[in-house]
Amino acid sequence: MIEIRALTTTEEFRRAVALQKAIWKFADIELLPARLFVVATKVGGQAFGAFDGDKMIAFCLAIPGLKPGGPSFLHSHMLGVHAKYRNAGVGRMLKLRQRDDALARGIELIEWTFDPLEIKNAWFNIERLGAIVRRYVHNQYGTTSSALHGGLPTDRCTAEWWVSSGRVSAIIEQREHAREFVEARISVPSDIVEIRTHDSRRARQIQSGIGLQLQDNFSKGLAVIGFERSSEAGTYLLGRWQ
Repeated sequence: MIEIRALTTTEEFRRAVALQKAIWKFADIELLPARLFVVATKVGGQAFGAFDGDKMIAFCLAIPGLKPGGPSFLHSHMLGVHAKYRNAGVGRMLKLRQRDDALARGIELIEWTFDPLEIKNAWFNIERLGAIVRRYVHNQYGTTSSALHGGLPTDRCTAEWWVSSGRVSAIIEQREHAREFVEARISVPSDIVEIRTHDSRRARQIQSGIGLQLQDNFSKGLAVIGFERSSEAGTYLLGRWQ
């Protein structure tokens, strides 16, 4: 049985730091330190862990955010799952705990960034959680030491998770819901992981092209409102949202 619970002690924060190093293989200078977990939990953020018995197998960390003229929100900065527990629904359990906590506190929006080349993550964020995307950021974190990033610029999409919306509730509860009209499609080749590993130049060309297409559509008022997967590609579906 996997248990999700709030992280509250210094020892738990240190275990989350060790877990993040095991997952991403970051250099020490790039790790989120234990003191950031402390601060986040003191100023309205979130730190949750997933445990298999006494073993921490996943964690997530969110910090409070403000937008000019807008309400407060949560920025979910990092979520990591140990390799042995991936594809077991642990990430979704953590996200749902984040949502429950946000709803209990009257917070309507949780945001996070994700790599648009990561087809599995895109599908999870959009189709399993109900997030939308309206922003694309070039090289948000700079080039990192993680092999998972393949030496590419850390271009990112910003997921907006409107946790009290009917769309999100329907998707989480797996109910039928109205789908927005699709006006544009942008595809990522299904073998992008292999391309990124063996042909970084081509991977960068693909990354750049997808970024330009997304930004062009966002400038026209479109948002990512769906995602499809096939043996050939993962495809972002764009349309009008609200």
